Amino acid sequence: MYAGRLPCIVGPTASGKSAVAERVADLVSGEVVSIDAMQVYRGMDIGTAKIPPCRRRHPLHMVDVCPVTENYSVERFQADARSCIDDLCAAGIIPVLCGGTGLYLNAVIDEMDFAPGYRGDERRAAYEELACRAGADHLHALLAERDPESAAAIHPHNTRRVIRALELCDEGISYADSLRTLHKRAPHYQTLIFGLDLPRELLYERIDRRVDGMFSLGLVEEVVRMRGEGLSPATTAGQAIGYKEMLEALDGLITLDEARAAIKSATRRYAKRQISWFRHDGRVRWIDMGTHDTEAAARLIASERMNGAF
Repeated sequence: MYAGRLPCIVGPTASGKSAVAERVADLVSGEVVSIDAMQVYRGMDIGTAKIPPCRRRHPLHMVDVCPVTENYSVERFQADARSCIDDLCAAGIIPVLCGGTGLYLNAVIDEMDFAPGYRGDERRAAYEELACRAGADHLHALLAERDPESAAAIHPHNTRRVIRALELCDEGISYADSLRTLHKRAPHYQTLIFGLDLPRELLYERIDRRVDGMFSLGLVEEVVRMRGEGLSPATTAGQAIGYKEMLEALDGLITLDEARAAIKSATRRYAKRQISWFRHDGRVRWIDMGTHDTEAAARLIASERMNGAF
């Protein structure tokens, strides 16, 4: 049984986390556990930058867990990821956690209980129907009437989060208050968290290249296929960056060029939020990826294993 600290590799999108994690797994005889809110959806491969199966050197856990028609909650992710990690540890395999979804990482590695509104029920379907019928701005205005503080913290077009906040309102809980509770961190696992840092200009260049590469790899065709399997703006998966914009393009609301530009812009904004989230976690040890390549970063992390840190 493995009973050491869990190595976690975090950072903004396009910072090279997956490649570093794969190499760390090589060096410590581990397996990678994805901590990504959208890689859990089957078929959403190009737009979420999943490592293709043909390039995986190890089993990749917590990807392709459910269809795009399901709304996979953070509470469910917490339970499934912990079960996966515990199974790996019992088998003597080091879980190498890798991802950029900060809330999901904290849900897994920290003691975190979720308010009832996070669990999802039939009320969510009613809010989703209202969003489709009346529009995102109407839904946000409803939240502003009931919970002004939370509404001020959520972008009006982040429908998924607005619905989550309304669900919490139905339980008599403020979304803003719940976030403050979620950030109280008593560890569930002992960890070593490494953050990959890049100069902002270089990160944005990598984001732009990644998005262009997604189009070259067939993002349009992937979204067409996934829409045939039930992907829609009303689903959590349909709100993912890249898929949301492509659905709008397929519906004729924007052009493909506008969708490409919107994906780049949304990804840059998301990267800024990721950086801010992880900067607030004092446990993160930052690695400068402007001066370290994948191999150097992986060996730096793996050296902690040799030093007995995990």
